Amino acid sequence: MSAPVKRMLVVGDVMLDRYWFGDVNRISPEAPVPIVLIQKSEERLGGAANVARNVVALGMEAGLLGVIGHDEAGNIVENLLRDSGIQSYLNRDRAISTIIKLRVIGRQQQLIRIDFEEKPTEIVLQDKLTRFNALIADYDVIVLSDYAKGSLVNIVAMIANAKQAGKLILVDPKGNDFSRYAGATMLTPNKSEMRQIIGDWTSESDLTEKAQALRRKLDLQALLLTRSEEGMTLYTASEVLHVPAMAREVFDVSGAGDTVIATMATMLAEGKSMREAVLIANRAGGIVVGKLGTATVSRDELFPEM
Repeated sequence: MSAPVKRMLVVGDVMLDRYWFGDVNRISPEAPVPIVLIQKSEERLGGAANVARNVVALGMEAGLLGVIGHDEAGNIVENLLRDSGIQSYLNRDRAISTIIKLRVIGRQQQLIRIDFEEKPTEIVLQDKLTRFNALIADYDVIVLSDYAKGSLVNIVAMIANAKQAGKLILVDPKGNDFSRYAGATMLTPNKSEMRQIIGDWTSESDLTEKAQALRRKLDLQALLLTRSEEGMTLYTASEVLHVPAMAREVFDVSGAGDTVIATMATMLAEGKSMREAVLIANRAGGIVVGKLGTATVSRDELFPEM
């Protein structure tokens, strides 16, 4: 690994995570649903913006490239980025609204999630690709956070251009076609995303065979499979490393994948090996699922002995 790098560009689907917290004391007379009396609300960065938030929480500089609407939610996202110290390269699309995920929480339980989303327009996406090409020289690591909301339609060109520029490229993938991620340094699918691509597996050796075949086919240096309570497994040309999940209570898995890829990218950027980075990213994932909603992990939490 070359000298430690300092800057990371996160590209992908940018969202605003809204939380409404309240008490539940009775059932509605109109339908068999709980009535939540809202007492407070919170707004947090979501999607690719949560990845960037995790990066800066670990002490690295981060820039965020994505699309938001010309609306109040977009203004809130910009303000949250500024407060977090994230460099914003967001494109405003007048034809759409900013993606919002609204979660209603009663007695520390998520009761319902309501999503508001529209796909960005082609002209804004083309402008985003042009901006990406102009930015990659200023950043050493590229993280592509794909939530399948439409802002990464040019991901093939982005990976090709970043690879040609010699960048480390990590992708959090979605969908049933991983061929568009070919040439990246690493993919970080979860179990359900992996199953969509390679089908079911009958044993650990069967999974390893299929995962390594996919890694070679896509010309990846590494494939990191996140497996919830089973931990995570790293597949490279030289080894298969399985790391058990941290033994702790799982409170909320929202955004755990964002924390894992942000930690993995940060550790690799600092010059750690794949093996070292996976062990630390696994620790980060174990910490963040013990928190409510999209959250971050600090260096003090990751390295309490320091």
